[in-house]
Amino acid sequence: MRYRKLGDSDLEVSEISLGSWLTYGAGLERDQTEACTRAAFDAGITFFDTSNIYGVGAAEAAWGEILSDYARDSYVLATKVFFQMSETDRGLSREQIHKQLDASLTRLQTDYIDLYQCHRPDPDTPIEETMEALTEVCEQGKVRALGFSEWTIEQIQAGLDVPGARKWVSSQPQYNMIWRAPEAELIPFCAEHGISQIVWSPLAQGVLAGKYRPGEQPPSDSRAASDAMGWAMDRYMSDDVLEAVQRLVPIADASGLSMVHLALAWVLREQNIASAIIGASRPEQVHSNAAASGIELSPDTLEAIDEALSGVVVSEPRLANFVQEGVKHR
Repeated sequence: MRYRKLGDSDLEVSEISLGSWLTYGAGLERDQTEACTRAAFDAGITFFDTSNIYGVGAAEAAWGEILSDYARDSYVLATKVFFQMSETDRGLSREQIHKQLDASLTRLQTDYIDLYQCHRPDPDTPIEETMEALTEVCEQGKVRALGFSEWTIEQIQAGLDVPGARKWVSSQPQYNMIWRAPEAELIPFCAEHGISQIVWSPLAQGVLAGKYRPGEQPPSDSRAASDAMGWAMDRYMSDDVLEAVQRLVPIADASGLSMVHLALAWVLREQNIASAIIGASRPEQVHSNAAASGIELSPDTLEAIDEALSGVVVSEPRLANFVQEGVKHR
């Protein structure tokens, strides 16, 4: 496993990280969660990403129990805040940041979060209030570094502009061979400001593994076949996308790589990427994905990938789900 610096912070993270969206505490049983987490440590993964909204606290609680078996300084722990946790709890107000962070700390059974991320922007709250609250929790020792997920350039810049506030060190966008929207504006902007990418869905939720075939029902044990875990996959399940993905198979074979390793190595070719977040339901998936760290693709392979996916790549900036544009000031 190789490791990369997270933005201009003092945090170092594994190139492959383990995430818990749609899985731990929700789609998977407790013993599977524990087996995958222990496999991650065995594979050299030291970076774990979750959110308060995953399973409405259940994912954090599951990891709180499991990670308590490991020395706290042996891993980097990230969680997020924004989404609705109750009828009255939502957003990035000062009150919510303090309240939700304390609740996350309790569930995760830890005194501090290494990376606290704003899961989506909150244009209903003044950016000054949000950044001041985030700075407060850093100064209290409850948070080491700050990040965001799926913010617009305008919103990121507004956060950077708040006087005296702690700066962002990470961005968490969707990014993979098909979904290249961050390349247009986000990655260049972040690279200029010392902000690294921690990317989610590097395998397009499993589609880039090549297991879904055009015109066929998804395998019964796959994410796409699960009501709990497959609801966000529509954009990748069209026949034209699945046909393009099948054109990657001979490219992977010629490179001596699995489809998973090809997809993860493609993401990690970008120097502004600090880590690619994988989702796994079985320990062997964790070990297999972790082995992608350090693989380098040749220029010819990269060119062949572009040709194979021509016509299905998303390359222009796109708003993610649940994102509101705009910035509110005091």
